Amino acid sequence: MSPFRLTRTLPEDTTDAALRADVHEGLTGSPKTLPPKWFYDARGSELFEEITGLPEYYPTRAEREILRARAGEIAEASGARTLVELGSGSSEKTRYLIDVLTGLHTYVPVDVSQSALTQAGQALAAERPGLEVHALIADFTARLTLPGTPGPRLVAFLGGTIGNLLPAERAAFLASVRALLAPGDALLLGTDLVKDERVLVRAYDDAAGVTAAFNKNVLHVINRELGADFDPDAFAHVALWDARHEWIEMRLRSLTAQTVKIPALELAVDFAADEELRTEVSAKFRQEGVREELSAAGLELTRWWTDEEGRFALSLSVAR
Repeated sequence: MSPFRLTRTLPEDTTDAALRADVHEGLTGSPKTLPPKWFYDARGSELFEEITGLPEYYPTRAEREILRARAGEIAEASGARTLVELGSGSSEKTRYLIDVLTGLHTYVPVDVSQSALTQAGQALAAERPGLEVHALIADFTARLTLPGTPGPRLVAFLGGTIGNLLPAERAAFLASVRALLAPGDALLLGTDLVKDERVLVRAYDDAAGVTAAFNKNVLHVINRELGADFDPDAFAHVALWDARHEWIEMRLRSLTAQTVKIPALELAVDFAADEELRTEVSAKFRQEGVREELSAAGLELTRWWTDEEGRFALSLSVAR
């Protein structure tokens, strides 16, 4: 058996159809919105990697700190023989777990990017000849079918990405993860925590303007893929804290009254001066809230780890 396998569960045209649907729905709604997943073409992924190294952006460093310090405890508590990572990307942080999961048989990275899966999966298979890597090209927000692999399974969803889902979306997602778990399986979840508003806003509005470029990249994606004529310079990057919902919102504010044409959708979109387009929600969490959301999905929170400054948390929960 080859140590690296790649399975596609997404039809080839899924990405184009989903982009068209999201752009049409989001730009004809009120207020206007776009899902954050469309930031991440090749350029967007490069910009996000740059963001993770910025002094203002603490989540990646904080999560790595926890993984370095607690990977052994996570491995012991889970006893995983299969590690499933949702939204795996480069699989970089997961290596902390792979290195200490002594009984690990199979790693299942799940991502929509075939190139990222192939590059990371082949590298891991080459570095660890005894490890089976079965990559899935799939949308983790849709119902997944995992390959038959030995249990117990540990499903990892890192990076605080769950905060990009609205509450109803989070509930549906956690329920879908619960459906993947058998007795003895567990979920390792990364959550960014509520903290001082100034710290949060700076993390999404850095002095160097990298996050602004990342935010505007979604306009470049729509221009390239759908033939639109967005002028990114005609929009300003906005990051603000919504205290009622306890989330950061990223928006693009139209600097003038303008009309954007999207030929692939036969659509013309009017923006008023100062009208804002929401491109991302990033919810921040408290331990009790995480416990309640997990419980509602049939999961019991059993372990909770934070970095030394209490900025970020990893939690382990098991199927009830």
